[in-house]
Amino acid sequence: MAIALCLGLAACERTPAPSSAPQGFAGLGAEGDGFAQAGPNQRLRFPEDHGPHPDTRIEWWYLTANLEDDEGQPLGLQWTLFRQALMPPTERPEPATWSADQVWMAHMAVSRGDTHRVAERFARGHSARVDGQAGAQAAPFRAWLDDWELSSRRSATHDESFGHLALSSFAPHEQGTFGFQLALDAEGPLVLHGESGFSQKAADGQGSMYYSQPFWRVSGDVTLDGETRRVTGRAWLDREWSSQLLGPDQRGWDWFSLHLADGHKLMAFQLRGGGEGGGDYRSGTWISPDGETRALAEDELALSALGESRVAGRDVPTRWRLEVPHAGLDVEVSAPYAERWMPTSVGYWEGEVVVHESDSGERVGEGYLEMTGY
Repeated sequence: MAIALCLGLAACERTPAPSSAPQGFAGLGAEGDGFAQAGPNQRLRFPEDHGPHPDTRIEWWYLTANLEDDEGQPLGLQWTLFRQALMPPTERPEPATWSADQVWMAHMAVSRGDTHRVAERFARGHSARVDGQAGAQAAPFRAWLDDWELSSRRSATHDESFGHLALSSFAPHEQGTFGFQLALDAEGPLVLHGESGFSQKAADGQGSMYYSQPFWRVSGDVTLDGETRRVTGRAWLDREWSSQLLGPDQRGWDWFSLHLADGHKLMAFQLRGGGEGGGDYRSGTWISPDGETRALAEDELALSALGESRVAGRDVPTRWRLEVPHAGLDVEVSAPYAERWMPTSVGYWEGEVVVHESDSGERVGEGYLEMTGY
């Protein structure tokens, strides 16, 4: 799950006047009248669902990676493309040179030790155009904003085009260029979350269509402060689309994607508010090494913050205990480097984490953590 925002001033042009009714974190609890809604009666189709869903209000292609260079030094990276509809489909203008009904935003970050570099870009476009400054297509897969691009390395128009991707993004910085050029190869199947791909986010039924590719093997080059290093590692790609992602009283979330040493993987999130009786709402997916899944109900997953760090002028929980009793999992998840604040249009925390067994302290995994609303 990635942060979805009001994508700059352009996306707010048709936003209604402020209401006294709560609308959830970043407006994601506002009702999506006139837009297509995500729901449990829908079924995902591939390769079509790798592409955009412009009749829904918000959508993203979101990738994180835990990498090592040739000297064994860890690096982390994030690349995300967001789409937000400016208006319901019935109000779209006819496609023309300057017409737009969608706004696009991209984030990228490279992290190593205490260094954390972040960049952000915006674009506008029309849902009927496939040759714009930003966009996405299903087959062969491609998602881009300017020259920041995630795309298939194969020309086939069937689902195989999504199994072998290339990722390229670079940005200037006063300390030197940073970015990456990587090859990603899937070593396992796509994973559908929730109920056949519908991931509920609140007790009242709000949610998204949500699937992941958590089995990427990665190789390539990462550039930081003008220095390029060869890297290998693994990555996790999330895909979500929705028109009302949250309940109106949900204030933010804590989201984990974890690669465990025994080959299992775990996606888990906790939304603050929106649960039964006004409590928090939790959900997750336990993924076996061969891609078999088990959807985790609220009572099958426990998350508790163990420690905070002062980051960007706020207290952020960067050490957690996470339990999945049916799998015998009881671990501590912590950020080795707390300074991973994303100073983007709406700020959030996004960074690498390591996983240790709660009792023995043995390291048993790694992954990424995203936290919003702090």
